[in-house]
Amino acid sequence: MDAFFASVELLRYPQLQGLPVVIGGSRHTPEDEAALIARWGGLEQIPLEAFPRLAGYVGRGVITTATYPARQFGVGSAMGMMKAARLCPQAILLPIDFVRYRTYSRRFKEVILSLAPVMEDRGVDEVYIDFTAVPGGQEEGGRALAARIQQAIHAKTGLTCSVGVAPNKLLAKMASEFQKPRGISIVQPQDLEQLIWPLACRKINGIGPKADARLQALGITTIGDLAACSLPFLVQHFGKSYGAWLHAAAHGQDERPVVTESEPVSMSRETTFERDLHAVQDKAELGAIFTRLCERVAEDLVRKGYAGRTIGIKLRYADFRSVTRDMSLDHFTQDAAAIRRAAGLCLKRVPLQQRIRLLGVRVGALVAWENGAPRDAGEVPVASHRSRPSDPFTAPLF
Repeated sequence: MDAFFASVELLRYPQLQGLPVVIGGSRHTPEDEAALIARWGGLEQIPLEAFPRLAGYVGRGVITTATYPARQFGVGSAMGMMKAARLCPQAILLPIDFVRYRTYSRRFKEVILSLAPVMEDRGVDEVYIDFTAVPGGQEEGGRALAARIQQAIHAKTGLTCSVGVAPNKLLAKMASEFQKPRGISIVQPQDLEQLIWPLACRKINGIGPKADARLQALGITTIGDLAACSLPFLVQHFGKSYGAWLHAAAHGQDERPVVTESEPVSMSRETTFERDLHAVQDKAELGAIFTRLCERVAEDLVRKGYAGRTIGIKLRYADFRSVTRDMSLDHFTQDAAAIRRAAGLCLKRVPLQQRIRLLGVRVGALVAWENGAPRDAGEVPVASHRSRPSDPFTAPLF
């Protein structure tokens, strides 16, 4: 989907079309919306000068997404809002409304499923679709069906999307970014040299900043450079598995199927603080936040019907360095108190001298859970070597 959260907001505030808009900071509430309607007679009646501007933002929030006019100023997702305010102070700032975004996410996916039922859900705003057996799916190399999907989504939701059509998921993902917004891009195997090889290695989904830095240190800056490397060379520098994957990806090879049903591997909750907190000086406040994160993860597990046995924590310090720790229990749980105890043990294993700007809790190694037991007893793995029944820490720090 094209700038999905921002596009959903523009349906609510059509007067903001064509303007730099960022989504982030506070959360939208029905009470706030009711007050705006009462004051202005309708959300679409709010004058532009009444909207808050990014220049006035003070805090530690990050941008969730931005409209394309805002992106022209260098503003993007996950950027600190104070930094974004320096780049585009005139941008309009809107609160986040995840309930509304999830509603529109379900709507556009229902449209797709009505036309092409083999769909892999990749989050709130992205899917993979297998055109292979869909009637008309091969017309014009897939362009005809892609256009029908675009038109149907717009007719049903008012939103636009960009579609990449290719022989596999790796190339389709890359192609979907070629002509945003409202684009349809088709990549065939014979197009690799012209369309894919000139791109930076980071355009391959799976090459992160660290791997890219290592590639650049070897003089490999484009996908074409990567494709020119021999398999033994890449295995020597990146290991057998990742080196082989790099070699295949550079040549446009990807055998992953479109998966229509999948189970989550973990659930997590995290929060960024309004100010940096210290483990000793702000112990009470951190403790309350930590407990609430564990409770929210437990609530998610219960609501969605899962339990897990790998408990982990994530910290981001004031200097933006991040650390994670986890441990595996010898049993599955969806209990908040048990998650809190295990997460507290993980917390004991990280340095806490610096102030902290973010704290998160994660539960992994999930199984479907019902009435206090796995839905399928065959799903339950044995305890792994990561279990720590004799962990020396007996109480959480916070």
